[in-house]
Amino acid sequence: MPTFARTVLAPITVEVSSGAVARLPELLADSRISSGGRVAIALGPGLGETIADQLDHLPDAVVHTVKAGTLDSAKDLTRRLRDDHVDALVGIGGGKLLDTAKWAASDLGLPMVSVATSLAHDGLASPTASLERDGASVSYGVHPPLAVLADLDFIRKAPAIQLQSGIGDALTNLSAVADWQLSHQVNGEPVDGLAAAIARTGAEAVLRHPGTIEDDAFLATLADALIQGGLASSMAGSSRPCSGGCHEIAHALEALHPGLASHGAEGALGALICTWLRGDEALFAELSAALKRHGLPRTASELGLTTAELATAVAYAPRTRPGRYTILEHRELDSVALERHLTEMMHELD
Repeated sequence: MPTFARTVLAPITVEVSSGAVARLPELLADSRISSGGRVAIALGPGLGETIADQLDHLPDAVVHTVKAGTLDSAKDLTRRLRDDHVDALVGIGGGKLLDTAKWAASDLGLPMVSVATSLAHDGLASPTASLERDGASVSYGVHPPLAVLADLDFIRKAPAIQLQSGIGDALTNLSAVADWQLSHQVNGEPVDGLAAAIARTGAEAVLRHPGTIEDDAFLATLADALIQGGLASSMAGSSRPCSGGCHEIAHALEALHPGLASHGAEGALGALICTWLRGDEALFAELSAALKRHGLPRTASELGLTTAELATAVAYAPRTRPGRYTILEHRELDSVALERHLTEMMHELD
């Protein structure tokens, strides 16, 4: 009887530890990415200068300092890399830097190694790059990293707001998977069970971990969850395992009230709202407790809005991702009904 198996596009190497940057030469050689260490390294300004001082163990590397986060900066990095004649591109930094490096590596067909120094979202391992173009954030499909490292020596020093954003981004997977399953029940949309399980498992580990961003054990769990989210998206061929009504709400808030909070924090509030609308009381209680424990907003006032303003954003949210069926489309609530639901939700939180 024949045996069937899927081919999964996954990183060759994943390492979450202290001193990951120092082990780059070993990883590059052992993974057959670059036996001679002839790689290009993309760094951001600021922290990048500190990291550059620690790259003596890669004497043949070509270092590029990148003002990351825009499509223009990614194209500029591509142009500079054309003459480097390197085996791979190593991006070392936060989410914007890694997204910029992923886009440039994909454009040139270069293997890319992702080294995270912060944990703001699941971009360290995902098949997408979010870059600013003409003043708007646009998500581009890219080849996922060939190897992923998360260096706890740098991550534990990252600003709390970035780590809180990563926590929020990881937790949204719980709501996103529930929305995916809802669409399957209502519309017959196929669900990749393995991708859904991987995304949900990482999120549940963060949800129930008793630690905080002060603990290396918790940071390692968070890094694992964000890597699992990126892997789940690669397996599914879409962002479905990690993005549902929760992220629609975050995008709506960014469009209507820019600058209130990080995308991950707004997405986590979106997940709380969607879970309430779904009527999942057990998950709502756990999610609410986790957001409170990690200092993430749970109410309109904590976000700096009135309940009516938040309700208007939630009503607007489905327009940010037309065609994606979530609990928001399923309930078809207008802003008045949503304001009533949000008021009830906030009374429950009290």
